Amino acid sequence: MNFANTTIGLASDHTGVEYKDEIKRYLESRGLTYEDFGAYSTDNCNYPDFAHKLGKALSDRKLDMGIALCGTGNGMAITLNKYPAIRAGLAWSPEIAALVSAHNKANVLVIPARFIPQESLLPIVAAYLDTPFEGGRHQVRIDGILEGHE
Repeated sequence: MNFANTTIGLASDHTGVEYKDEIKRYLESRGLTYEDFGAYSTDNCNYPDFAHKLGKALSDRKLDMGIALCGTGNGMAITLNKYPAIRAGLAWSPEIAALVSAHNKANVLVIPARFIPQESLLPIVAAYLDTPFEGGRHQVRIDGILEGHE
């Protein structure tokens, strides 16, 4: 995918901070720009605080896409999907991350930090970033999702 002028928003709770730091290093190695909305430490915190920051920035079009992490990924996904402009997809393998992008045109990848091994993290992120949306029958489905908000 072409990432020129793309900013990727990052958000996590305390369980995802270490993986988020690894993702930041990976994005930097690819020359990609990101904005980190927290959390910034492993001290106990509440995922909605950071999901809403990411969700608002995406809704305001200050960002193009995002990656979010929490223990199961579900809390982040549920919170982010409250925003009409967001399609947050949960992925725990590179194959699912690719489908989140190819079939769902998700603009936020959500990762369950407690349930994936460290060696799977970057392949999941790469699959999401590098898989283009397929369009066609999948666009019809995306249009169906969006109809519910009009």
